[in-house]
Amino acid sequence: MSTVVKGASAAAAAGIAAVCAMAFMKAPGERPVLPFPTVGVLMAGGEHWCTASVVDSPKGNVVATAAHCVAPAGEDGQPGEVAHDGLAIGELSFAPAFSGEGDGTQPLGLWKVKAIHVDDRWSKWGEDTADFAFLTIEPDEDGRSVQEAVGGRAEAPRPEWTSGYERDVTVVGYPESEHNPENRPVSCTTQTRHDDDDPDMLYMSCAGFWTGTSGSPWIADRGGAEPAGHLIGVLSGGDTDVDSTAALFDERAKALYERAARD
Repeated sequence: MSTVVKGASAAAAAGIAAVCAMAFMKAPGERPVLPFPTVGVLMAGGEHWCTASVVDSPKGNVVATAAHCVAPAGEDGQPGEVAHDGLAIGELSFAPAFSGEGDGTQPLGLWKVKAIHVDDRWSKWGEDTADFAFLTIEPDEDGRSVQEAVGGRAEAPRPEWTSGYERDVTVVGYPESEHNPENRPVSCTTQTRHDDDDPDMLYMSCAGFWTGTSGSPWIADRGGAEPAGHLIGVLSGGDTDVDSTAALFDERAKALYERAARD
């Protein structure tokens, strides 16, 4: 299936179904309560590029996103030369809980990407089923990890490598400012299934997942015995803002995650 990727410069068609734009709330005299502190904007050269999210890891230094957000797709065994939209990707950084018009605010800081880990199936062959990446994030100047900054293990979902296709998930992403001028995250809780055109991909139907939402986490079991839930994949593409697909994490995704966690 050739899908429309939802990185910051890809186009997507309009949708009709409802989607929830999550507001930032604040009790009097308290710091803001952030609805999805682990999810934020992946920036390239300081500009909104994709969505990314913190995933639980031993050092608290791993963020998940889509492979096409951080590495060109390969073809015929050779690495690609440019990103999906023909632009250079640029220096990457991560702003969890980003919001606000224009340059917005970064309530939990701006975190430098130290290393990128992408499967050869993507970087050499451009396989949609490997459109996931794990990023190693530098600690801040005080030595804190990004996972500490977003709330630790209570907030960051654990990765799951052997999920089935029919799951209840919460998906959270940041559409680009054209459709989301206040840069607030959108979310949807729904059930996934096999994609009709590519049964190896996960599919969901929820409106509002426009350009910029590539890399959005697909979190199962949120609010259950482990409230942060389990990360089973990240948003890869879709033909419209309503139709979205994700590459399901597998054993090779696990190997990438483990490399990112060791860096």
